Amino acid sequence: MPHLITTLGPLAADQLGLILPHEHIFVDLGPIGENAYLHADPADVIRLMAPEIEAIKAQGVTALVECTPEGVGRRADIDRAVSLATNFPVIVPTGIYREPWVPQWAHEADETELRNWMLKELTGAIGDSGVQAAWIKVSAGDDGITDCEAKILRAAAKAGAATGAIIGSHTIRGRVVRDQLDIIEAAGYTAERFIWIHTQAEPDFDLHLEMAQRGCWLEYDAIGSGEDEQYIERIQRLLDAGFGHRLMLSHDRGWYDPSKPGGGVPKPYTYLVEHFLPKLRAAGVSDDTIIQLTQTNPFQAYAR
Repeated sequence: MPHLITTLGPLAADQLGLILPHEHIFVDLGPIGENAYLHADPADVIRLMAPEIEAIKAQGVTALVECTPEGVGRRADIDRAVSLATNFPVIVPTGIYREPWVPQWAHEADETELRNWMLKELTGAIGDSGVQAAWIKVSAGDDGITDCEAKILRAAAKAGAATGAIIGSHTIRGRVVRDQLDIIEAAGYTAERFIWIHTQAEPDFDLHLEMAQRGCWLEYDAIGSGEDEQYIERIQRLLDAGFGHRLMLSHDRGWYDPSKPGGGVPKPYTYLVEHFLPKLRAAGVSDDTIIQLTQTNPFQAYAR
């Protein structure tokens, strides 16, 4: 039976409701090399972020996907601490961000070493955190995928093929996604287990349709940070084209940033439920479709 691997253990679909498929509890966006994330205190993160989690629990949100990979301050132990403090499931990734944030050890590792590292986290735990990775987060530059990013993606495809874990990529340009899907398929995996994160940032809607036709998941995130009407118009066009089963919605919000005093000021995760979904309903999107976009699809994408 498919289940979602979380910080609170495996969960089945009937144990979950609305899932936010792209958020951050903790991410280090400070200067490369300062490594502020290594010195963060979990108690400080709990103080700042637990109220944000409690706010979405009150809305009926039942789980959140943490999208911070290696390279930008991943701390699975902190994700777990916040999860336990709030009794709220968090879905944590393995994987590595794009250049220039790729750690030196990953530059030096070969494809097999990277695959084995991902497999260890996907089947065991991330370091000594006690957290099993549920999925694989990668990225690619706007001008095209570099040799190092391609190496990481090939390793991800092979680790994904061995476990069924989905790969999600921070990729802004649709033409780069086209190249990523070619790499994944050549490595023996499938576009159906790939999420184009930040699809909404690509202005050419034809590329949204092309990637959906190839089978990959589209993620419209940054909801609450752009024009709702543009999101709604594109959602309706995807629904009309028959791709409602390949679309997910989220904020890309949060978060505790250890490079800022006190972790900075978090951006709440509440906009989708409080403001955006009522606008979708008012635009004629049915409750059944909204359940598909916010519950069924995220579970099917991230579950194994």
